Amino acid sequence: MSATETTRAYIASADAHCAHNYQPLPVVVATADGAWMTDVEGRRYLDMLAGYSALNFGHGNRRLIDAARAQLERVTLTSRAFYHDRFAEFCAQLAELCGMEMVLPMNTGAEAVETAVKTARKWGYRVKGVPDGRARIVVASDNFHGRTTTLISFSTDVEARADFGPYTPGFDVVPYGDLPALRAAVTEETVAVLLEPIQGEAGVLVPPEGYLQGVREVTRERNVLFIADEIQSGLGRTGRTFACEHEGVVPDVYVLGKALGGGVVPVSAVVSSAEVLGVFRPGEHGSTFGGNPLACAVALEVIAMLRSGEYQRRAAELGDHLHHELGLLTGTGQVTQVRGRGLWAGVDIAPAYGTGREISEKLMDRGVLVKDTHGVTIRIAPPLVISKEDLDWGLAQLDAVLTVET
Repeated sequence: MSATETTRAYIASADAHCAHNYQPLPVVVATADGAWMTDVEGRRYLDMLAGYSALNFGHGNRRLIDAARAQLERVTLTSRAFYHDRFAEFCAQLAELCGMEMVLPMNTGAEAVETAVKTARKWGYRVKGVPDGRARIVVASDNFHGRTTTLISFSTDVEARADFGPYTPGFDVVPYGDLPALRAAVTEETVAVLLEPIQGEAGVLVPPEGYLQGVREVTRERNVLFIADEIQSGLGRTGRTFACEHEGVVPDVYVLGKALGGGVVPVSAVVSSAEVLGVFRPGEHGSTFGGNPLACAVALEVIAMLRSGEYQRRAAELGDHLHHELGLLTGTGQVTQVRGRGLWAGVDIAPAYGTGREISEKLMDRGVLVKDTHGVTIRIAPPLVISKEDLDWGLAQLDAVLTVET
C-alpha cells in the first residue's frame, strides 16, 4: 500500500523541518486507544511496539488519563525549589514497590542512567574509598542505555558513537552474558556493574540462565554496586514487576523509566538504598522537571496498577502464548530465532524473506506496527492490555507476510 497524498504531505513537512535522527515507518498517527492506533487517513493499526515499553498500559488508559487530568487542574510544576503534595507519596510508594528506601526522580531514561553513573561514582569515592577520579564502571557490549555523550561513550554501536567524540572515560566493556569476563574486569577501582537484565535494542537478548545471579555474587564479593537498567524490561513487561526477579535477584540500584510515565508524561527514577542515594547533598545534582506534580500523579497511578499484579499476570500468560506461536515459525524456516520473556520478543527473520525493515513495512501494510533493529530482527512488544484475539490477529499477519513466496 503506497502512502496517500495526505500522509506524504505530513512526512515531507516533518522531513523538511526535523533533523534526520530517526527513520520512522511511513505512517502518521492521529489517535490511539488501547492497543490500536489510527492514522490521518483513518486506517487502524495494531500497535505491537508500545513505544518501546513506554505504553505498557495501552494508549489513553482511562485511569492514567483521569489522574493526569485531575492533576492538570491543580498544579503541574513547582520545580524542586519547593515541595509539592504528591512528591513524598510518589517517592515512598516507588521505593516500596522496588523494595528499596530512596528515590531520585528524573524525566527521561537517559537522564536516569546518567544519574545512576554519577551516583555510583560518588558512592565509590565517599563510601568505598576509591581514589578521586579513578572510579570505573563495568558495562556490557551491545548495550543501549541512552544517547548522551557519556552513555554513547561505552556503546559498541558504531552508528550511536560515530562523530560524537571525544568520549567519556571510566568504563570497561565486556561481552554480555560472559560471567568470567565480567569477573575479570572488576578491580579495586570498580564502583559498579551496569547492565540491562534483558538487552532490548540489541534484539531482546536474554542472558544465559544464572548470569544475573552470578553478577549479583561478584558485585557483593567485590563491594561493587549492581545497577539494573530496567527502563525497558521493568514494570510488568516480562511477566514480573522487574526482569531481575526471574532469577530471584535484587540489584543495589534500579534505573526506571518509560512505563513509569504510562505513555502520558516522561518519568524516570533511580531507586536504591539510603546508603547509596544518601551520598547526594543539596546542589550536587538536580532536574527542574524531575518529580514534578503531574509526573508524580501519573506515576502513582502506574504504581497502584502494578500492585494489583494484573498486568504482570497478563504479560506472563499472553507471553507464553506469544512465544509458543512464534516458536512455530522457527520450525518452518521463516524465522531463525526467537528470544525474549513475557510480552517481549526479538524475532530474527530468515534472510530469504527480507530485512527487518522490509518485514516491518509489509506488516504496516497489513495493519500491524512493529520496528526493526540490527538488520534482520523485528521487535514485538504490544501493550500489556492487548487481547488474546488481537495478539493472534497480529501474529497471523506476520505469518502471512512470511508465507509470501520469495
